[in-house]
Amino acid sequence: MKNLCIALSAGLLFASCSSTNLMSLSVVQPAPVTLPNYAKTVAVVNRTRATNETRTVDALHKAMSLESSNLQKEGARASMTGLADELMKNNRFSMVKPLTNLDLRSFGAGVFPSAMSWDTVEKICRDNNTDLLFSLELFDAETKAAVGQTALGTMVGGVPALAQQVNMTTLVKTGWRIYDPSSRNILDEYVLSRDLAFRGSPMAAASAIIGHKEEVVKVGNQAGQAYAYRIMPYSVRVSRFYYVRGSSNFTVATRMARTGNWDGAAKLWQQETTNASRKVAGRACYNMAIISEINGDLNGAMAWAQKAYENYNNRLALSYVNVLRNRQSNDAVLKEQTEVSSNP
Repeated sequence: MKNLCIALSAGLLFASCSSTNLMSLSVVQPAPVTLPNYAKTVAVVNRTRATNETRTVDALHKAMSLESSNLQKEGARASMTGLADELMKNNRFSMVKPLTNLDLRSFGAGVFPSAMSWDTVEKICRDNNTDLLFSLELFDAETKAAVGQTALGTMVGGVPALAQQVNMTTLVKTGWRIYDPSSRNILDEYVLSRDLAFRGSPMAAASAIIGHKEEVVKVGNQAGQAYAYRIMPYSVRVSRFYYVRGSSNFTVATRMARTGNWDGAAKLWQQETTNASRKVAGRACYNMAIISEINGDLNGAMAWAQKAYENYNNRLALSYVNVLRNRQSNDAVLKEQTEVSSNP
C-alpha cells in the first residue's frame, strides 16, 4: 500500500447501529491555473500606478481611503517581491525576472483595470527573453475609521463610565493577471483581499496608525506569495464512507481499519465479494473500491465501484463512481502539471 496520509474520523457518521463509518484521506488537487509546457521563464511587473489622465481620481480615492501614495507604492513593491520570491522557489521555472524599472500605468483608484495591450506585453517579454508576464494590476489599502464609546466596567454617580474607542479596518486588495504572449491568452485574472482590524483608545489608535504601514506592506508581501500558489498543486482532505456491517468478516475488517491495517481489512473484504448475499457482496465490492483509491489505483477503484452498482445495485457506489470520475479528470491535469514541473 502506498504511504498515504490516512486518518479515521473521531466517531461514526451515524449512531452505533449505522452500516457505515467515515474515513478521510489526502488528495492532491491540480493547480487552479495550468501554464503552457513551453513556459520556462517569466517576468514580474507592477502596473498599479495611475495614469496622468486618472491621477486626480486616484488622489481623491487615496484621500478618502486614508491611503498615502507612499503606502501604495511600498505595498505594491512588497507584493511584487513576494510573488517573485515564491516563483523562484518553484523548479518549474529556469528564470524569474522582477522588472522594477518599468513605468507601467493603469487606472488606479482601487479599480481592477482593463488588460494591457498585447503589443506592450510582447515587447516586455521579447526585451527580457521571457515566456510569460505576471502582472500586479491592482494594489489598494482602503482604511475606514469610526469613533464610538465603550463601557469601562466602573460606575460614576450610578452611571456606567464610558470611554472613547476607535474602530479601524483596512481592506488590502491585490489584483493579478498572467499574460501569455505566444498564444495571446490571459491565463488568469484574480483578486486577493484581506482585512486588517484595530480597536482601541484614541491614543492607542494613534500608535496603531504609525505601525499601519508596516502591517500593510507585510500583507502585501503575503498576497504575492499567496498568488504564486495559484500555479501549484495542493492537498486537500476528503471524506469517504466505507461499510462496517454485513458479515463476521466485516466486523473484524472494521477493527483492522480502525487501527490503520487497511491491507488486512482489504483481504477480508475481498473474500466477501463472492458472498451469496447480493447485499453483502455489493458492500464488499464498494469497500474494495475505497481500498483501491487509498492505494492510488483510480482505475481499479472505478472498476470495483461500477461492479458494486451494476451487479449489486449498491446505491452508495453510484455517487462514488461520479467522485472517482472527477478525480480521474483532475489527475490527468495534475499529471500534465507535474511532468512539466519536474522537467524545467
